[in-house]
Amino acid sequence: MQEALKQAIDALRSGKPIMIFDGEEREGEVDLVYYAEKADIDAIYNLRTQAGGLICYATTWEIARNLGLIWGDELISLHEPLKPLTQKKTSYGDRPAFTIWVNHTSTKTGIPDKERSKTIRELDKVVKLYLEQGPDEARKKFLEEFQAPGHVPILAARKLEERRGHTELSICLTMLAGLRPSVVFAEMLDKGDSLSLKKARELSKKHGIPLVTGEEIIEACRI
Repeated sequence: MQEALKQAIDALRSGKPIMIFDGEEREGEVDLVYYAEKADIDAIYNLRTQAGGLICYATTWEIARNLGLIWGDELISLHEPLKPLTQKKTSYGDRPAFTIWVNHTSTKTGIPDKERSKTIRELDKVVKLYLEQGPDEARKKFLEEFQAPGHVPILAARKLEERRGHTELSICLTMLAGLRPSVVFAEMLDKGDSLSLKKARELSKKHGIPLVTGEEIIEACRI
């Protein structure tokens, strides 16, 4: 295993951020990623200020499906007038990983760092419950404690053979680390555009944040 990958795994385990570059053949973007259990107020603040993109929660599609979630494009397509919107492809050809957006019921607006942290950490508890006690108990907690629409999008990872976006790469990395498939991330932005890989590497070196590429993760997962 490459040194950068080892450092990223250690960082995830200890609740520190990592950076993932998906690849030039996809979005060509770098995301800042945390293990969701560690998504405290400071982590959300860092995602908002150091990354700047949409703050998303992610788990596997298997878990999301068994919680009763549906793909966002399928949900929208159920309303016939909006169905044409879902039939367009992204520039890199993948279907979106979005399901629905939620807030935890204990939040007020769902937007402040402390409230998004609450929603994300409670989503992580749903995944923990799913893994420890099964889908029924997890689904019960999810339906009782969350409301939709909200301000935290839930993304679901397909298998790497099907899709190789930040959602799948992040979840694969948690599995390599022996952690729950439960992450929060945001795209890193620059003024007017996504942050370049060159600038991301500079920030990685300056702040000691491990940066790994999609190729390195895929190779480690033997895909």
